[in-house]
Amino acid sequence: MVDASLTPIERGTITADVNNLREGATLATVSEPNPNAALQTAPVYNVVIDHPEGTILWDTGSHPDAADGHWPAGLYDAFEHTGLRPLEDDLADAGYAVSEIDYVIQSHLHLDHAGGLETFAGTETPIYVHERELKYAYYSAKTDAADADIAYLAADFDHDLSWEIVHGDRAHVFEGLEFVRLPGHTPGLLGVVLDLEDAGAGTVILAGDQAYTRANYDDEQPMGGGLLWSKRDWFESLQRVQNLERRHDATVICGHDADDLERLHSL
Repeated sequence: MVDASLTPIERGTITADVNNLREGATLATVSEPNPNAALQTAPVYNVVIDHPEGTILWDTGSHPDAADGHWPAGLYDAFEHTGLRPLEDDLADAGYAVSEIDYVIQSHLHLDHAGGLETFAGTETPIYVHERELKYAYYSAKTDAADADIAYLAADFDHDLSWEIVHGDRAHVFEGLEFVRLPGHTPGLLGVVLDLEDAGAGTVILAGDQAYTRANYDDEQPMGGGLLWSKRDWFESLQRVQNLERRHDATVICGHDADDLERLHSL
Protein backbone atom coordinates (compact mmCIF):
# COMPACT_ATOMS: atom_id res chain seq x y z
CA MET A 1 0.00 0.00 0.00
CA VAL A 2 1.06 3.55 -0.61
CA ASP A 3 0.16 6.94 0.84
CA ALA A 4 -0.93 8.54 -2.44
CA SER A 5 -3.89 10.58 -3.64
CA LEU A 6 -5.65 11.11 -6.97
CA THR A 7 -6.83 14.38 -8.50
CA PRO A 8 -8.88 14.26 -11.71
CA ILE A 9 -8.07 16.85 -14.36
CA GLU A 10 -11.12 17.60 -16.49
CA ARG A 11 -10.29 18.04 -20.19
CA GLY A 12 -13.61 18.76 -21.89
CA THR A 13 -16.06 16.34 -23.49
CA ILE A 14 -16.35 14.14 -26.57
CA THR A 15 -19.65 13.63 -28.41
CA ALA A 16 -20.03 10.57 -30.65
CA ASP A 17 -22.58 8.14 -32.04
CA VAL A 18 -23.64 5.69 -29.33
CA ASN A 19 -22.81 2.81 -31.67
CA ASN A 20 -19.16 3.79 -31.34
CA LEU A 21 -19.38 3.60 -27.57
CA ARG A 22 -21.59 0.50 -27.32
CA GLU A 23 -21.70 -2.14 -30.03
CA GLY A 24 -25.19 -2.44 -31.52
CA ALA A 25 -26.69 0.31 -29.38
CA THR A 26 -29.22 1.16 -32.09
CA LEU A 27 -30.23 -1.57 -34.54
CA ALA A 28 -32.78 -1.63 -37.35
CA THR A 29 -35.66 -4.10 -37.24
CA VAL A 30 -38.34 -5.05 -39.74
CA SER A 31 -40.87 -2.90 -37.91
CA GLU A 32 -38.36 -0.07 -37.37
CA PRO A 33 -36.01 -0.14 -40.38
CA ASN A 34 -34.66 3.36 -39.75
CA PRO A 35 -34.09 3.82 -36.02
CA ASN A 36 -33.13 7.27 -34.85
CA ALA A 37 -29.42 7.83 -34.52
CA ALA A 38 -28.28 8.97 -31.10
CA LEU A 39 -25.27 10.87 -29.83
CA GLN A 40 -23.69 10.51 -26.41
CA THR A 41 -21.43 13.00 -24.67
CA ALA A 42 -18.67 11.68 -22.44
CA PRO A 43 -15.97 13.42 -20.40
CA VAL A 44 -12.27 13.39 -21.11
CA TYR A 45 -10.08 13.43 -18.02
CA ASN A 46 -6.55 12.89 -16.88
CA VAL A 47 -5.45 12.08 -13.33
CA VAL A 48 -2.64 13.46 -11.19
CA ILE A 49 -1.31 10.91 -8.71
CA ASP A 50 0.49 12.53 -5.78
CA HIS A 51 2.86 9.71 -4.88
CA PRO A 52 5.77 9.59 -2.40
CA GLU A 53 8.14 9.02 -5.34
CA GLY A 54 6.89 12.02 -7.31
CA THR A 55 3.93 13.64 -9.02
CA ILE A 56 2.57 11.37 -11.74
CA LEU A 57 0.28 12.43 -14.59
CA TRP A 58 -1.93 9.72 -16.11
CA ASP A 59 -2.61 10.57 -19.77
CA THR A 60 -2.36 13.97 -21.43
CA GLY A 61 -5.70 14.41 -23.24
CA SER A 62 -6.41 15.90 -26.65
CA HIS A 63 -4.36 18.51 -28.47
CA PRO A 64 -5.86 21.99 -27.92
CA ASP A 65 -6.03 22.52 -31.70
CA ALA A 66 -7.99 19.32 -32.36
CA ALA A 67 -10.91 21.35 -33.74
CA ASP A 68 -8.66 23.54 -35.88
CA GLY A 69 -6.95 20.96 -38.06
CA HIS A 70 -4.78 18.97 -35.67
CA TRP A 71 -7.31 16.14 -35.90
CA PRO A 72 -8.44 14.99 -39.36
CA ALA A 73 -11.77 16.65 -40.15
CA GLY A 74 -13.63 13.36 -40.46
CA LEU A 75 -12.44 12.14 -37.08
CA TYR A 76 -13.34 15.39 -35.39
CA ASP A 77 -16.80 15.27 -36.96
CA ALA A 78 -17.30 11.74 -35.59
CA PHE A 79 -15.79 12.50 -32.16
CA GLU A 80 -16.33 16.18 -31.51
CA HIS A 81 -14.21 17.35 -28.58
CA THR A 82 -15.38 20.55 -26.93
CA GLY A 83 -13.82 22.41 -24.02
CA LEU A 84 -10.34 22.05 -25.50
CA ARG A 85 -7.57 23.86 -23.66
CA PRO A 86 -3.80 23.43 -23.34
CA LEU A 87 -2.76 20.82 -20.80
CA GLU A 88 -0.92 23.39 -18.72
CA ASP A 89 -4.12 25.45 -18.29
CA ASP A 90 -6.20 22.51 -17.06
CA LEU A 91 -3.39 21.44 -14.73
CA ALA A 92 -3.17 24.97 -13.36
CA ASP A 93 -6.89 25.00 -12.57
CA ALA A 94 -6.28 21.94 -10.39
CA GLY A 95 -3.30 23.55 -8.68
CA TYR A 96 -0.42 21.97 -10.60
CA ALA A 97 2.28 23.34 -12.88
CA VAL A 98 3.74 21.32 -15.74
CA SER A 99 7.14 21.72 -14.08
CA GLU A 100 5.79 19.81 -11.06
CA ILE A 101 5.01 16.69 -13.10
CA ASP A 102 7.78 14.16 -12.46
CA TYR A 103 6.41 11.25 -14.52
CA VAL A 104 3.77 10.65 -17.19
CA ILE A 105 1.89 7.39 -17.72
CA GLN A 106 0.29 7.01 -21.15
CA SER A 107 -2.53 4.49 -20.99
CA HIS A 108 -2.30 4.47 -24.79
CA LEU A 109 -1.48 6.87 -27.60
CA HIS A 110 -4.82 7.58 -29.27
CA LEU A 111 -5.43 11.20 -30.19
CA ASP A 112 -7.70 11.95 -27.21
CA HIS A 113 -5.12 10.63 -24.75
CA ALA A 114 -1.72 11.67 -26.12
CA GLY A 115 -2.36 15.17 -27.47
CA GLY A 116 -0.60 16.88 -24.58
CA LEU A 117 2.67 14.99 -24.91
CA GLU A 118 4.24 17.87 -26.81
CA THR A 119 4.24 19.71 -23.48
CA PHE A 120 7.04 17.39 -22.34
CA ALA A 121 9.09 17.48 -25.56
CA GLY A 122 12.74 18.22 -24.95
CA THR A 123 12.46 17.52 -21.22
CA GLU A 124 13.75 14.63 -19.13
CA THR A 125 10.29 13.79 -17.79
CA PRO A 126 9.91 10.00 -18.17
CA ILE A 127 6.93 8.96 -20.32
CA TYR A 128 5.79 5.42 -19.51
CA VAL A 129 4.17 3.53 -22.38
CA HIS A 130 3.87 -0.12 -23.29
CA GLU A 131 6.23 -1.47 -25.94
CA ARG A 132 3.35 -2.87 -28.01
CA GLU A 133 1.53 0.46 -27.89
CA LEU A 134 4.46 2.57 -29.06
CA LYS A 135 5.27 0.20 -31.91
CA TYR A 136 1.67 0.05 -33.11
CA ALA A 137 1.23 3.80 -32.82
CA TYR A 138 4.20 4.46 -35.10
CA TYR A 139 3.14 1.67 -37.45
CA SER A 140 -0.33 3.18 -37.71
CA ALA A 141 0.73 6.80 -38.03
CA LYS A 142 3.66 6.30 -40.38
CA THR A 143 2.35 3.71 -42.86
CA ASP A 144 -0.64 3.21 -45.12
CA ALA A 145 -1.15 -0.37 -43.93
CA ALA A 146 -4.69 -1.70 -44.14
CA ASP A 147 -4.67 -2.63 -40.45
CA ALA A 148 -3.36 0.73 -39.26
CA ASP A 149 -5.46 2.65 -36.73
CA ILE A 150 -6.37 6.19 -37.82
CA ALA A 151 -6.74 7.35 -34.20
CA TYR A 152 -2.95 7.58 -33.87
CA LEU A 153 -1.48 10.91 -34.97
CA ALA A 154 2.28 11.22 -35.30
CA ALA A 155 1.96 14.91 -34.43
CA ASP A 156 0.86 13.86 -30.94
CA PHE A 157 3.73 11.57 -29.98
CA ASP A 158 6.54 11.90 -32.54
CA HIS A 159 8.54 14.30 -30.38
CA ASP A 160 11.81 14.36 -28.47
CA LEU A 161 10.36 12.52 -25.47
CA SER A 162 12.03 10.55 -22.69
CA TRP A 163 10.22 7.27 -23.31
CA GLU A 164 10.28 4.62 -20.58
CA ILE A 165 9.16 1.38 -22.19
CA VAL A 166 7.00 -1.07 -20.24
CA HIS A 167 7.39 -4.72 -21.26
CA GLY A 168 5.26 -7.78 -20.55
CA ASP A 169 1.79 -8.05 -19.08
CA ARG A 170 2.50 -6.69 -15.59
CA ALA A 171 5.14 -4.41 -14.14
CA HIS A 172 5.88 -2.63 -10.86
CA VAL A 173 7.71 0.68 -11.24
CA PHE A 174 6.39 2.70 -8.29
CA GLU A 175 5.54 1.57 -4.76
CA GLY A 176 1.94 0.38 -4.55
CA LEU A 177 1.34 0.95 -8.26
CA GLU A 178 1.20 -1.81 -10.85
CA PHE A 179 0.96 -1.58 -14.62
CA VAL A 180 -1.33 -4.18 -16.21
CA ARG A 181 -1.46 -4.59 -19.98
CA LEU A 182 -5.07 -4.71 -21.20
CA PRO A 183 -5.04 -5.34 -24.96
CA GLY A 184 -8.27 -5.03 -26.88
CA HIS A 185 -9.01 -1.37 -27.49
CA THR A 186 -5.36 -1.13 -28.57
CA PRO A 187 -2.50 -3.65 -28.45
CA GLY A 188 -0.70 -2.01 -25.55
CA LEU A 189 -3.32 -0.34 -23.38
CA LEU A 190 -1.94 0.08 -19.85
CA GLY A 191 -4.20 -0.14 -16.84
CA VAL A 192 -3.02 1.08 -13.44
CA VAL A 193 -3.72 -0.71 -10.16
CA LEU A 194 -3.08 1.63 -7.24
CA ASP A 195 -3.21 0.17 -3.73
CA LEU A 196 -3.89 3.15 -1.47
CA GLU A 197 -3.34 3.34 2.29
CA ASP A 198 -6.49 5.41 2.65
CA ALA A 199 -9.07 2.90 3.85
CA GLY A 200 -11.84 4.95 2.29
CA ALA A 201 -10.26 4.77 -1.15
CA GLY A 202 -8.73 1.28 -1.00
CA THR A 203 -7.50 -0.09 -4.30
CA VAL A 204 -8.27 1.92 -7.43
CA ILE A 205 -8.00 0.53 -10.95
CA LEU A 206 -7.62 3.09 -13.73
CA ALA A 207 -8.89 0.88 -16.55
CA GLY A 208 -8.70 3.59 -19.19
CA ASP A 209 -10.39 2.79 -22.48
CA GLN A 210 -10.60 -0.90 -21.71
CA ALA A 211 -14.09 0.30 -20.83
CA TYR A 212 -15.15 3.60 -22.35
CA THR A 213 -18.22 3.77 -20.07
CA ARG A 214 -19.80 1.69 -17.30
CA ALA A 215 -21.98 -0.08 -19.87
CA ASN A 216 -18.85 -1.58 -21.40
CA TYR A 217 -17.70 -2.82 -18.01
CA ASP A 218 -20.83 -3.60 -15.99
CA ASP A 219 -22.86 -5.01 -18.89
CA GLU A 220 -19.83 -6.50 -20.69
CA GLN A 221 -20.93 -4.66 -23.81
CA PRO A 222 -17.95 -4.00 -26.09
CA MET A 223 -17.31 -0.72 -27.82
CA GLY A 224 -18.13 -0.50 -31.51
CA GLY A 225 -15.83 -2.34 -33.88
CA GLY A 226 -14.05 0.83 -34.90
CA LEU A 227 -12.84 1.26 -31.32
CA LEU A 228 -11.53 -2.28 -30.94
CA TRP A 229 -8.18 -3.58 -32.14
CA SER A 230 -9.23 -7.09 -31.07
CA LYS A 231 -12.60 -8.10 -29.64
CA ARG A 232 -11.25 -11.41 -28.35
CA ASP A 233 -8.43 -9.66 -26.49
CA TRP A 234 -10.93 -7.08 -25.21
CA PHE A 235 -13.05 -9.77 -23.54
CA GLU A 236 -9.97 -11.41 -22.02
CA SER A 237 -8.81 -8.06 -20.66
CA LEU A 238 -12.29 -7.38 -19.28
CA GLN A 239 -12.08 -10.63 -17.33
CA ARG A 240 -8.62 -9.65 -16.11
CA VAL A 241 -9.93 -6.38 -14.69
CA GLN A 242 -12.95 -8.11 -13.15
CA ASN A 243 -10.65 -10.60 -11.44
CA LEU A 244 -8.49 -7.77 -10.10
CA GLU A 245 -11.59 -5.97 -8.87
CA ARG A 246 -12.75 -9.05 -6.95
CA ARG A 247 -9.31 -9.86 -5.57
CA HIS A 248 -8.65 -6.35 -4.27
CA ASP A 249 -12.25 -5.24 -3.63
CA ALA A 250 -11.24 -2.40 -5.93
CA THR A 251 -12.92 0.64 -7.41
CA VAL A 252 -12.74 0.45 -11.21
CA ILE A 253 -12.59 3.74 -13.10
CA CYS A 254 -13.59 3.62 -16.77
CA GLY A 255 -12.00 5.84 -19.40
CA HIS A 256 -14.81 8.27 -20.29
CA ASP A 257 -17.61 7.77 -17.78
CA ALA A 258 -19.24 10.78 -16.10
CA ASP A 259 -20.18 8.86 -12.94
CA ASP A 260 -16.64 7.51 -12.63
CA LEU A 261 -15.28 11.03 -12.96
CA GLU A 262 -17.43 11.96 -9.96
CA ARG A 263 -16.09 8.91 -8.10
CA LEU A 264 -12.57 10.15 -8.72
CA HIS A 265 -13.48 13.53 -7.28
CA SER A 266 -14.76 11.83 -4.12
CA LEU A 267 -11.76 9.56 -3.50
